[in-house]
Amino acid sequence: MRQFASRIDPRSNEFGKNAAAYADLLAVLRERQQFAISGGAGRERSIERHHARGKILPRDRIDLVCDADTPFMELSTLAGWELYDNSAPGAGIVTGIGVVCRVPWMFIANDATVKGGSLLPVSIKKHVRAQDIAAENGLGIIYLVDSGGAFLPLQDDIFPDKDHFGGSFYRQARLSAMGLPQISVVLGGCTAGGAYVPALSDEVIMVSGIGRIYLGGPPIVKAALGEIIEPDDLGGAALHTRVSGVSDYMTPDERSAYGKLRELCSAVNQRAVDHREGWLSWTEPQPPHYDPAEIYGVISADDRIGFDAREIIARLVDGSRYGEFKPEWGTDITCGFARIWGHQVGVIANNGIIFSSDALKATHFIELCEQRRVPLLFLQNTTGYMVGSDSEAAGIAKHGAKMVAAVANATVPRYTVLIGGSYGAGNYGMCGRGFNPRFLFAWPNSRIATMSAETAQTVLVDIRLAGMRGTETTNEEIAAMRAEVADQYERQSDPYYATARLWDDGLIDPADTRDALGLCLSLAARQDAPEPGSGLVYRM
Repeated sequence: MRQFASRIDPRSNEFGKNAAAYADLLAVLRERQQFAISGGAGRERSIERHHARGKILPRDRIDLVCDADTPFMELSTLAGWELYDNSAPGAGIVTGIGVVCRVPWMFIANDATVKGGSLLPVSIKKHVRAQDIAAENGLGIIYLVDSGGAFLPLQDDIFPDKDHFGGSFYRQARLSAMGLPQISVVLGGCTAGGAYVPALSDEVIMVSGIGRIYLGGPPIVKAALGEIIEPDDLGGAALHTRVSGVSDYMTPDERSAYGKLRELCSAVNQRAVDHREGWLSWTEPQPPHYDPAEIYGVISADDRIGFDAREIIARLVDGSRYGEFKPEWGTDITCGFARIWGHQVGVIANNGIIFSSDALKATHFIELCEQRRVPLLFLQNTTGYMVGSDSEAAGIAKHGAKMVAAVANATVPRYTVLIGGSYGAGNYGMCGRGFNPRFLFAWPNSRIATMSAETAQTVLVDIRLAGMRGTETTNEEIAAMRAEVADQYERQSDPYYATARLWDDGLIDPADTRDALGLCLSLAARQDAPEPGSGLVYRM
């Protein structure tokens, strides 16, 4: 593969303006991430109480468990952003992938400083998403449990449905059947349904004085039986380690618990983070020839002005080498082979609208990657599939359907990054959330919606006006309708709106994308080869 020849001039005025505009986006991202970590007004008191009980904050807990000088890839840091009056930073739960005794683990850690660790609907969604990632990537799970259980005022959005609280227990049982270890450290309350998190784990550590497990806490016991009992006597560490057997180990404090946890992790007989099964082609990694930080100057400050996705690829892949597939045809999509941290990938990236030729080229390339067992990386920046009489007559619907079907049936690992717009069916054809990529990350400049705000103004206002025949509509009323639609679409296509609802696995700095993808690919490489599809390549 040849090194890509960049046409970007980092000394140009346009590059400088783009980079300055992106610096503002990153400043907002870091400010909001810091809010999720440290919390807003009023949370300081909860943190003080937490520390006064001799307890450690969740990210510090994870840091004490993980191997020194290894990365922790936190997921969905901004889940819950601006939901529930912004009273649940990070959805009150920390999830992510860390390395313990050289083995990668998924961490699910409750944050008791957010609503006492109670689980909101978005908390459950984040918890379940972490379990699904663990299942697909062959990861054991460490549960750092410090939870008040379900947030009862919203019980109808938490309790009964398929992916509600019960879905997390279903997944625990299924993960165990897959041979993936699950270890719980009980650091606070495990009440009612929450008691089943440790009860379904392979091994349980309870911290004396702060860890408690009971199906019904003292208030419920008093109401149901008239029995008055202290929390530790009802479900403390001594009771469950020495009497009931619900817990396997008891420690006097948190730090001792993490020493014991690492001891247990050293004996799980799981593949190391750098283990490679050999089905995924790997060579010694090389840094990109072009600095990943130059991505800030490549992306247009005005999102109506496009940018060449190949310039992004050149700043993500090893040696900036990119073997482009069919470079002279279907030029609004670029497809090609590259390596990220030594792992071979097939890249599919948009340069705007997807025409019939683009859809056919992408379909052909997906089939090649499927046959050759090469993971797929989708870099989304599209307004969707082309519309209009010429496109319809040329069969854009059936050609787009071929691409969608190829994406849906690919068995190789698939990864998606939203680097710009993600609109309409283009989101689906480029392996959006509905097509279950192993990981989906987004950049702070990204947008996701059925259509852009500008297009929606025309479409929805025209539909409304068509339904108002027989009435007179003033120009002022039409302008107000346009403003209302534009405001709705601008707000709902905002990347923070999306990440708050877990439509992605986290907003990330573009310069960190290569490292995040490298970790994701290393997880796939340590697994057995995925079951192949037909392997047949149709020329499109």
